[in-house]
Amino acid sequence: MTAFATHFGYEFRTGIRNRGLLLLNYLFPLAFYLMLGFVMTAINPLFRDALLPAMVIFAIYTAAILGLPDPLVQAREAGIFRSYHINGVPRANLLLIPALTTALHLVIVAVIIAVTAPLLFDAPTPVNWLNFVLVFAATLLACAGLGVLIGVVSPNSRSTILFSQLLFLPSMLIGGLMLPYSMLPPIARMAAQLLPSTHAMNAFKGLAMGQTADFSPWGSLLVLLSGGLLAFALATLLFRWDSHHSQRRLPAAAALLALAPYVIGLLVFGR
Repeated sequence: MTAFATHFGYEFRTGIRNRGLLLLNYLFPLAFYLMLGFVMTAINPLFRDALLPAMVIFAIYTAAILGLPDPLVQAREAGIFRSYHINGVPRANLLLIPALTTALHLVIVAVIIAVTAPLLFDAPTPVNWLNFVLVFAATLLACAGLGVLIGVVSPNSRSTILFSQLLFLPSMLIGGLMLPYSMLPPIARMAAQLLPSTHAMNAFKGLAMGQTADFSPWGSLLVLLSGGLLAFALATLLFRWDSHHSQRRLPAAAALLALAPYVIGLLVFGR
């Protein structure tokens, strides 16, 4: 436990001292939150109802999907993981600790947004804070799982950008953050239900914000939880200690199995 705590403390400090991680963990999501809060609420006052959960989800995506993968790839390419392997550090720790430190940063950002959104933009607060925390944790689990999975399967740092953007950009466009799910055409709705952001927004609306969910909010919560656990399991199985000598237990294409809970959710809960 002492080694785990030391490693955790080091990773947490890195997230503050490293300029790239500081940007993705704090500066970018908070700056975007303020910009969108002032601009979108002036253009569309109804956006206030979605502001708090949407910006929390955006912060999770920025830190977990954009921020988590690249340090994992860099550590593998630099041989850092190999040195951990020699010293008997479990592979699960190397995936779990960055995810936990990112979670701690995101808790801080989420608290800032939750406190300031009602004061600055007259955004409604959750009617059920317990469910808000529950959905936040499930969304964080789902996105962190996908983030570490991207870092594990990416052959180099350039690939992490491509894989992360393949998930990030559609989520911003049709994931319910900027445009309500109910306004999407049928084909776009089907595609949207394959994204964690859609399920997160639906669960926040139905379980925490006292709004009408577009489909089963508890189903969305189940999809997020199962998707996150499956992504972490696949990341552990696909993990490599270095880029040159170690082989994966499964082919990299097995990472696509992480979409299974979202496909099942589309078939069971979609409409």
